[in-house]
Amino acid sequence: MSKRSTHLSRREFLKLGALLMGGRLMQRAALSLYDRADGLVGRVVADRVAAIYKEPRFHSGVVRWTRQDELLNLYYAVTPPDGPAYNPVWYRVWGGFIHSGYLQLVEFRYQQPLDAVPSAGQLGEITVPYTQAFQYSREAGWLPGYRLYYETTHWITDVVDGPDGKPWYQLTSELTDYLVYYVRAEHLRPIPDEEIAPISPELPYEAKRIVVSLKDQMLTAYEADTPVFWARISSGLSGAEVPKGTQTPRGRFHITSKSPSKHMGNVAASGAPDEYILPGVPWTSFFIFESGVAFHGTFWHNNFGIPQSHGCINMRNADAKWLFRWVTPVFPLPVTE
Repeated sequence: MSKRSTHLSRREFLKLGALLMGGRLMQRAALSLYDRADGLVGRVVADRVAAIYKEPRFHSGVVRWTRQDELLNLYYAVTPPDGPAYNPVWYRVWGGFIHSGYLQLVEFRYQQPLDAVPSAGQLGEITVPYTQAFQYSREAGWLPGYRLYYETTHWITDVVDGPDGKPWYQLTSELTDYLVYYVRAEHLRPIPDEEIAPISPELPYEAKRIVVSLKDQMLTAYEADTPVFWARISSGLSGAEVPKGTQTPRGRFHITSKSPSKHMGNVAASGAPDEYILPGVPWTSFFIFESGVAFHGTFWHNNFGIPQSHGCINMRNADAKWLFRWVTPVFPLPVTE
């Protein structure tokens, strides 16, 4: 087991403490126009500004424009008859209505930190709308790195005393042991092994089948000829098929490998929320590994039912998790000696 360690100087402590205080003030300001964040909350996920409208329909008049990662209290959901049909849900927010496609539903669920981490690592899940990760070097000290989002998954590899005197987790990317960053431990939930245990492992490989309809943007899982699971998806955008374009390839494929946490996009982080840097993409099941085409969870949009991706099959996180557990091969959990 990896024990909790301390390695911050007083200067480093004060420097990172100031950065953290700024983060808390930003979070408080994000909710300052609304009621307390004790109910349903939506994080604006659009990589461009999203509008709050006077009525639950597009072009009804814009009340104001939101910002990416802004947090909104959601009072209730409505489904007007004019849709859009593939995703008709809107939410009442302060001042008007916003379409559900622009929101990730999030919560503030603070966790009890672990005292120690298994030597093989521990898979964890972010349980707050987002948290700021930091990287550390002796030359530069502590610098903000990735912003990690709700329900993304990450490998916890150590627990240390943070600059605020509280436990922080060290996270190590599956890409390389050299890509290491730190977040507040109370923002991650350790995922127990039984939660990702295989579903129907007794069935032979050939008894499980996935059918994806690009026309209907639907996924159906079969055991023999019996459908056992359905999910609305978002496939690749129109144009040439991957790897020359962004359209999801058509054909018959097999799951080649799986990863419960996958870094997609660029590695270097500048701190800009709209960069194509996606650490911790959850529940990834590759069916064309060479070009990186996979089923996986999605936290950067909530507009399932129309093409949205660069070729992958985007799924709601819970749906991708079910599929990850159900498909073969079985993911081998780390063994702690």
